[in-house]
Amino acid sequence: MKKIELEIVALSHSITQTHSYAVVLGEVAGLRRLPIVIGGFEAQAIAVALEKMQPSRPLTHDLMKNFMTAFNIELHEIVISDLQEGIFYSKLVCSSDNDTIEIDSRTSDALALAVRFGCPVYTYEHILESAGIMMEDTGTTKKKKGAAGSSEEEEEDDEPTITSGGKENLKSMTLEDLETLLNEVLEQEDYIRAIAIRDEINNRKKTS
Repeated sequence: MKKIELEIVALSHSITQTHSYAVVLGEVAGLRRLPIVIGGFEAQAIAVALEKMQPSRPLTHDLMKNFMTAFNIELHEIVISDLQEGIFYSKLVCSSDNDTIEIDSRTSDALALAVRFGCPVYTYEHILESAGIMMEDTGTTKKKKGAAGSSEEEEEDDEPTITSGGKENLKSMTLEDLETLLNEVLEQEDYIRAIAIRDEINNRKKTS
């Protein structure tokens, strides 16, 4: 299967849900975005590396990188390889002097290592097709898909951004209102709310 390259474009935090974060991956050669819900520790680990901060003592992912470097193990790429029941599965493609192997990993840990090693991130078309939201280059929603924590919006910035979100009573809104709200929150780069709205829209469409 052909691999599609992604890059981290945003790290989103919900102010109404204390431990709710999403890392947002953007298609390098396209408009689709793939937000993935992650934990607070993993969000911090990614943010520290993105901002090139130097903690006084190595974090867990720094320790892992140092360990791999000490034993001459290179991380060539990570691949978000599967999506099952809303959970993303990833692999680390590593090599030593004698062999190249794939190691199963949580996607959040894989991304934290990818930022530290500066290696590319890939996924497959079927994952973007099922879990992405494609945006027009004007900033409006063109297509909505997905069964997992993911959404999409086109940005001009090259640098990842940190955003925050709110909460609405989505079940009381009409489908048309949800579509409009999704456009608005994506324009605000509010990915946590976008994930919830996107899931509500998809649930409505499945049952209609």
